[in-house]
Amino acid sequence: MASPVTREAVLDALQTVQDPDQHRDIVSLGLIRDLVVQGGKVSFTIEFTTHSAAAKVALHSQARRAVAQLPGVSEVSARIATAAPAQVHAHPSQHPSAQPPIPQVRHTVAVSSGKGGVGKSTVAVNLSLALHETGAQVGLVDFDIYGPNIPLMMGARGRPGMFQNRIIPVMAYDVKIMSIGFFVKEGDAVIWRGPMVHSAIQQFLKDVEWGEIEYLICDMPPGTGDAQLSLTQAIPLSGAVMVTTPQEVSLQDVRKGLAMFRKLNVPLLGVVENMSYFACPHCRERTEIFGEGGGRRLADEFDVPLLGQVPLDPETRVGGDAGEPILVRKPDSPQAEAFRQVARNVAARLATLQVPQAPVIS
Repeated sequence: MASPVTREAVLDALQTVQDPDQHRDIVSLGLIRDLVVQGGKVSFTIEFTTHSAAAKVALHSQARRAVAQLPGVSEVSARIATAAPAQVHAHPSQHPSAQPPIPQVRHTVAVSSGKGGVGKSTVAVNLSLALHETGAQVGLVDFDIYGPNIPLMMGARGRPGMFQNRIIPVMAYDVKIMSIGFFVKEGDAVIWRGPMVHSAIQQFLKDVEWGEIEYLICDMPPGTGDAQLSLTQAIPLSGAVMVTTPQEVSLQDVRKGLAMFRKLNVPLLGVVENMSYFACPHCRERTEIFGEGGGRRLADEFDVPLLGQVPLDPETRVGGDAGEPILVRKPDSPQAEAFRQVARNVAARLATLQVPQAPVIS
């Protein structure tokens, strides 16, 4: 008597079907939807994105044949669908059946900025560690697809594991980490169009075994592009932390990021002013290298809190390059204490804000 057909066996068979353009199997690419196994009958949908008609036909045929060859399979129904452009619905409550893709995560926080070079990833890393110091379980996901620095800055080594078709995040300093940097060779460029970025973000949220987490910190790329839109469409963000430096050239771009999150109905947790000042290690005299008061003015302009002012110090940069964030390298330093203050203010804001419902992608 043949063994019953299992969902895992079907997924294993489908993983043998490779997308010729992206050189990955159709399961890890997230193309398989609505998989149902009833006795010997198997049905599923292949949801294509930018594939040509010839590629769709070929992949459909290969997938159907791979499943049909499994012992015990008597019937295979493989449908073809095309993913519609992502749209944000103004009233997600009209879709009560929609479930957040990571239900065990209590708070999802985007750390963002309008431009590069303001220390956004440094803030995301040290905010994660400072929140973990409070006893919370914390995850850190690197959505900067084109410039993934989190593995280096956290000293994270190795590749994520797999268990029951779920990705197991890499651990560093007791923080769960996921980044595209774990999957590409050092020095290789990630040259992806928007739909592939969207797919990666979906996979990092839906296919990773995050477990029970109090805070999932999302390190965003600079600007207001595909990654930001994909994230806000995929999950109910608890809030956004905007990182700036004091000078006006930074404030101009961060204003755009604040306006974007407000337009997308994402709560603004506040502003972090990074590189706020430099304190001479010899005489302790403060020098405002990048100007003074820019973060405060920006926070007042958008009526949000100034979450903290982080001083400039070479040790922060050295720690980031060495995989030893300042909270680990020099936990008693003024910089480490500034990040703890940011974490306390973020946690307090999250405790008072109402988390929006998950937007629905259709």
